[in-house]
Amino acid sequence: MNRVTKPISHALIRYLQKQRASYAPMAVTPLPLLRRCLRPADILLVEGDTRISSAIKYLTTSTWSHSALYVGEGDGRELIEADVREGVRWAGLDAYAHLNTRVCRAVGLSDEDRAKVVAYMRASLGRTYDLKNVFDLMRYLLPQPPVPRRWRRQMLAFGSGDPTRAICSTLIAEAYQSVRYPILPNIRPDPDDPRGREMLHVRDHALFVPRDFDISPYFAIIKPTIEGNFDYRTLSWYEVTGSDAPSPPSPQA
Repeated sequence: MNRVTKPISHALIRYLQKQRASYAPMAVTPLPLLRRCLRPADILLVEGDTRISSAIKYLTTSTWSHSALYVGEGDGRELIEADVREGVRWAGLDAYAHLNTRVCRAVGLSDEDRAKVVAYMRASLGRTYDLKNVFDLMRYLLPQPPVPRRWRRQMLAFGSGDPTRAICSTLIAEAYQSVRYPILPNIRPDPDDPRGREMLHVRDHALFVPRDFDISPYFAIIKPTIEGNFDYRTLSWYEVTGSDAPSPPSPQA
């Protein structure tokens, strides 16, 4: 980064990381419950509350704007993520305690490959964030243009192509593809098979966004409340009495 673009980039990052006052969390998972549920190599999706989060959610037509990989070492070293300011770094779950989150877990992932995914992320610590994408996001933030949905994913894949740079979801996609675990692979007929057998083709990791781990048929959605022996009969409800209480439905004739 040269002397001209560096101060511009830093100013832009500060602007994009400003929180939006309009963010309203709906179902935040209590942190102790989330910690008990997570396993190494789980992916934590986050609904961010910043300006850059709004841009990513708009372009990906999704609730989720950020993804991080759970490692579980504790003391602020529970997650590995790509941060727009600091690059690939350690993070603690408490940073997202006030936000809506979702846990995605690779189904059937062996312990050996789980360790390899974590090791890949560890080896990526220190990589810088791809600021080319920050400039691309900025162009579509204010005002939000009427961009056709089919073009939005490509807008997030502009990037510099520098392997020493990373974006949150593309880095995690790289880690899983290193053990040949599918996320959303391209499926095409095998040209050498007369019966047209379908073959999986690796999708370019630069095209992955946080939403893809949510919709992937190969990742389970883990909800900590349900995993924690949820029993609806133990919930405490506010009882409405008097004229404000809803009337039971009339029996059908």
